[in-house]
Amino acid sequence: MLQRFDPRNANLLVNINGRLVHRNEAGISPFDSAVQGGDAVWEGLRVYDGRIFRLREHLARLRSSAKALAFAEIPSFETMIEEIRRTLEANSMRDGVHIRLTLTRGEKVTSGMDPRLNQSGPTLIVLAEFKPPVYGRSGLSLVTSSVRRFPPDCLDPKIHHCNLIQSILAKIEANHAGADDALMLDRQGFVAETNATHVFIVTGDVVETSRDVACPEGITRSVVLELCRREGIRHAERDLTLTEVYRADEMFCTGTMGELAAVTAVDGRTIGTGEVGAMTRRLSELFSGLTATEGESVV
Repeated sequence: MLQRFDPRNANLLVNINGRLVHRNEAGISPFDSAVQGGDAVWEGLRVYDGRIFRLREHLARLRSSAKALAFAEIPSFETMIEEIRRTLEANSMRDGVHIRLTLTRGEKVTSGMDPRLNQSGPTLIVLAEFKPPVYGRSGLSLVTSSVRRFPPDCLDPKIHHCNLIQSILAKIEANHAGADDALMLDRQGFVAETNATHVFIVTGDVVETSRDVACPEGITRSVVLELCRREGIRHAERDLTLTEVYRADEMFCTGTMGELAAVTAVDGRTIGTGEVGAMTRRLSELFSGLTATEGESVV
């Protein structure tokens, strides 16, 4: 699974602290905290027909992560939404768009780790691209990574930070194994998530996902659980082992970038029938129904 360049994005205007700059000229200072130490938080947003799905929930998670990192200043929701609107308008974007929203601690007066060196406020970056859901619909293959997800006492995954080295290392393993993505475990050997998405398994008529102990609080994950409650689908959040994954009837992953996508193979083992399962299809259709009708208007 390799994303490809979309020619429609050749002349994107990127929003950096309110300045709209051509993608080839956009940049932040080498003194910015994101460059110095990955000291930043981020969200992925998706635009459907002029609306962003679950926008306020995403912004709340961004603010929560920034507060956990003790950012001295966090832009208001209204400020961030206005910059998102300006960016979409400048790029004539309305549908089929993915936004990477990044908030860094800002520039430092001199190189160093100490947050007291940040004295000029945060840096807000709005990067919008024409980008459909990145996963195919015929089924993904995963390989279990040797890289483990941190527990809360090492680095709490509830902080949606920009230091993604764990995920990158896991993705490198998946690439070398010829898989689409990597399945990552926690330190106890339970399933956490993939390098980029949350995971669900289906056994019989029960939909199950990992507890959010070694994985972030996912927005799409929460929507799937919400749909299960609404539709009376049996579901649970609990520790899952690889054995339970291997013998599951279905498996799928969730995320803003790829929505819901079936997983049909893990570590070379076929999951279920090796086809997209009925429950995965049902939840995908229900999710599409929500994104077609809900969301905050931004265009």
